[in-house]
Amino acid sequence: MRSTGTYVTTTTLGEVARAFVPHALPPADPPLAADSYAAANRRAEMALARLAGVAGLVPSVDWLIYSAIRKEALTTSQIEGTQATLTDLFDDEAGRVLANTADVEEVTNYLRAWRLVRDNLRSEAGLPISVRLLCDAHRLLLDGARGAGKQPGELRRSQNWIGGARPSRAVFVPPPPDQVPGLLADLERFIHDPAQALPLLPPLVRVALVHAQFETIHPFLDGNGRIGRLLIAALLEQWGLLPEPLVYLSGYLKQHQPEYYQRLSAVRTDGDWEGWVAFFLDGVETAATGAERGIVAVASLVAADRRRLLAAPRVGAAGLRLFELLPLMPRFTIEQVRQKLATTFPTATAAVKLLEELGIVTELTGQKKNRCFSYAAYVDLLAGDTQ
Repeated sequence: MRSTGTYVTTTTLGEVARAFVPHALPPADPPLAADSYAAANRRAEMALARLAGVAGLVPSVDWLIYSAIRKEALTTSQIEGTQATLTDLFDDEAGRVLANTADVEEVTNYLRAWRLVRDNLRSEAGLPISVRLLCDAHRLLLDGARGAGKQPGELRRSQNWIGGARPSRAVFVPPPPDQVPGLLADLERFIHDPAQALPLLPPLVRVALVHAQFETIHPFLDGNGRIGRLLIAALLEQWGLLPEPLVYLSGYLKQHQPEYYQRLSAVRTDGDWEGWVAFFLDGVETAATGAERGIVAVASLVAADRRRLLAAPRVGAAGLRLFELLPLMPRFTIEQVRQKLATTFPTATAAVKLLEELGIVTELTGQKKNRCFSYAAYVDLLAGDTQ
C-alpha cells in the first residue's frame, strides 16, 4: 500500500473534520506499476484509433461532434442527478416549451462551458488547459442554474465535504480551501510537463491520473464532477488521442457509477492508483467501441434515407439541402428550416412536406400552426444509449 496524501484537521460549521490533502502527481513510493496498465492502455489506444478511422464513414464530422458532445453533456449532468433527456435537449433547440427547464439549462450550460474550453484550445490566442480556463468554464456551467449561488468561476473559500449531512460524518473531506491553489498549481505543472511523469507515462494514463487528482482536490463549491469530466474530454483532444471529441466517457462512468466513486475513493484510502487506472482505461476502450458502433449505425441510417430521397420523383435542391441538415437539427420548425436554407417560407414548407411524405421526418404536435418536426429514427438511435 502506498500513501497518496496526508490528513489535516480542519474546522467547519463548528465541527472538526479530517481533510485529505493529496500528494502531487505522479504516484510514487512505489511508482505506478507499468505492467498494471500496459495491455489495457494498448487496447484503449487501439479503440480510439479505430474510432477516428470510422469517423470517415459519414460526409460531415460535424454530425458526429453534434451528437457526441450532447450525449456527453447529458450523461455527465445525469451523474449529478439531472433528469433531462436527449429529446428534451433537441426539443429545447427546436424552441419547444419544456416543463423541466432547470434540468435542460444545466445541460446546455455544460455545452457552453465545453465550447469555451475547446475554442480556447484551438485558438493560437486562447488559454491552455489551466486553472484560469477551468474557472471560466465553471462560471458558464453554473450561470443562472441551480448552483448560481455557489461562487461560479471562483475557487472555493470554505471547506466542502462529500456524503453525510455533517462534515464530521462525511464520506470524504477534500483539502482545506487555503491549500487548493497550490494543489491546482501542482496539477497544472503535471499536465504541461510530461517529464515529471518519469518513467514517461502514456497520455491516457496521465488523463486518468489528472481526473482523479482534480476530483480529490474538489476546488469548487459545486460542479466539480462535471468540470472534472470536461477536463477528460479536453485532454483527450489536447494530447492528440482523438482528432475530434467523438467519445463520451461519461456514459460509461454513469453506467458504472458506484464503481466509479469506489475506485476514486480507493486511491485515497488504499493508495490504489493501479485499480483506478485500469477502470479508467477499460472505460475508454468500452466508450470508444460503443461510439464506433454508433457511427456505423448513423452512417447506415443516413445513407439509406438519402437513397430513398434521391429516388423520389419530386426531389429538389431545397429538400436535399434540408436532409443534409437533419443530423444537426433533428427536431425543427419550418421557420428554422427557412432560416437555415435562406429561402422562402413556401419553399421551406415544400421541402419539409417532401421529407414527411417519404417518412423520413414526422410531425410531433398534430397542430396546423407552430408545428415541430422530428428526424425520428435518428433521434431514437441517438437516445437509445443515454437512457
